[in-house]
Amino acid sequence: MGVSGAGKSIVGRLLADALGWSFYEGDDLHTRSNVDKMAQGISLTDDDRWPWLRRIRLLIDDLVSRGRNGVVACSALKQAYRDELVGTKDDVKLVYLKGRYGTIMSRLEDRRDHFMKSGLLESQFQDLKEPDGGVTVNVSSDPKLSSHRLSRLWAYDSCQTLRWRILAATRSYPSSTPRSSVIESVTRMKSYSF
Repeated sequence: MGVSGAGKSIVGRLLADALGWSFYEGDDLHTRSNVDKMAQGISLTDDDRWPWLRRIRLLIDDLVSRGRNGVVACSALKQAYRDELVGTKDDVKLVYLKGRYGTIMSRLEDRRDHFMKSGLLESQFQDLKEPDGGVTVNVSSDPKLSSHRLSRLWAYDSCQTLRWRILAATRSYPSSTPRSSVIESVTRMKSYSF
């Protein structure tokens, strides 16, 4: 998540590639009228954004229900938007690409292939409510370095989650069960995807 020009698409694609996951561009789910407004330099309202956010939520819900991993790029500027997208799902993680106005403005001014006009950046910063949780990445660093750090964090988090699940599972087996049998049965469970 982050304002336009923060690097959501490039960091998201690099992260998805590093993790072997699918990447989904949230901008592709905008209505035609939203794209037309932004191309004309008109800021979107909450009423414009809600249908788009619901489409993204349906995508996330579908991925979660099928046990699939993915990276979804979306501005999610306000807490209410993030609540709509993530809700109480523990298996959905938020990454906030944070940057200074000047850094991001220079990126937007150099960008030629996107409908979002640089003149809308100020309104995005005005709408932005920084998240309390999740992972924050400073966008002044190289996108490849950011995605590498994030993929290492996800790998670590996955290992820690598996470690805690194994510990919890071993406590539910009779003490006479060999530990190696417990670990083998837990790691074969389909809910773990690495």
